[in-house]
Amino acid sequence: MHSRRALLATAASIAALPRAARAADPLKVAFVYTGPIGDLGYSYQWDQARLALDQALGPRIATRYVENVPEGPDCERVLRDLAGAGTGLIFSTSFGFMNSALKAARQFPGTKFEQGTGYKTVSNVAEVNIRWYEARAVCGTIAAMTSKSGICGYVAPYPIPEVIMGVNAFTIAARRVNPAFKVRLIWVNTWFDPGREADAAKSLIDQGADILATHTDSPAVMQTAQARGIHAFGQSSDQARFGPAAQLTAIVDHWDPYVIARTKAVLDGGWTTGSLWAGFRDGLLVLAPYGPAVTPPVRAAAEAVRTGIVSGAQHPFAGPVRDQAGTVRIAAGETAPDADLLRMSWFAEGVAS
Repeated sequence: MHSRRALLATAASIAALPRAARAADPLKVAFVYTGPIGDLGYSYQWDQARLALDQALGPRIATRYVENVPEGPDCERVLRDLAGAGTGLIFSTSFGFMNSALKAARQFPGTKFEQGTGYKTVSNVAEVNIRWYEARAVCGTIAAMTSKSGICGYVAPYPIPEVIMGVNAFTIAARRVNPAFKVRLIWVNTWFDPGREADAAKSLIDQGADILATHTDSPAVMQTAQARGIHAFGQSSDQARFGPAAQLTAIVDHWDPYVIARTKAVLDGGWTTGSLWAGFRDGLLVLAPYGPAVTPPVRAAAEAVRTGIVSGAQHPFAGPVRDQAGTVRIAAGETAPDADLLRMSWFAEGVAS
């Protein structure tokens, strides 16, 4: 047993050690969101990944988040401030943050940036994206088999490739079931504005839609569908609580495994830049449980599409595919390559934009 003098000597020697030799400072990890974490959609789901990261890595990290960050100069300022405060890893979680992340990365080469959706990388900026179009194809199949009017109303944020390819995948899949199926779009020019999203949903219902889809971030579309007695698809997270009778399924973003793995890579010194476009088979994209209105035949058809995509036997953008003008964009026997999908700017036949 140590004597009191020995214990004091040991304590003194420990106190004299540099801080880094006693315990490594936690890695500062920050998340930057376009909307509030209470949007119960996209930003909410990213923040669930942050909480999972806290749970997984505990005292090795210290996380924080900044919500409601506009795309553009404000985002660049936020990223610079975070990096300047010693943040080692920053998740910038919107397509519109991409150029700001690249500028901040040049100024702070010691900070690692994980850009959530985008296509540009440098030595300290990596990209991650989800193949939401895979789930849209499943939803389009369900919509065509469930709708009585043959019209889906689609609340869309901005006409960027990510959104356009989702609209097209949904429409192509629906028209493989019902060649007369139509998708009506309303552009709300925002990721998160519950009032504007609800107004768009109501307008689409008034135009004959009895199914709603959205690429925006709040549960307003689902709530509108529930109130008006029609069906809808949840976006980014499971929104069944807002439309228990309305929700057919939801496209759920599951960022947790990526966020945890990439943070571990920084801690372990193995982080390198790269670009990941993940889908069903990677576990970053999942579907919420099918709702009560999804009948066994519809469920079977939906699962056939989902499992076909996972196995590689099916692809949402397998030809023939025509655009709104009737021009063949993807020939029979061909499949659109990723490079074409990532710059998609045309709408498929059946989309009323």
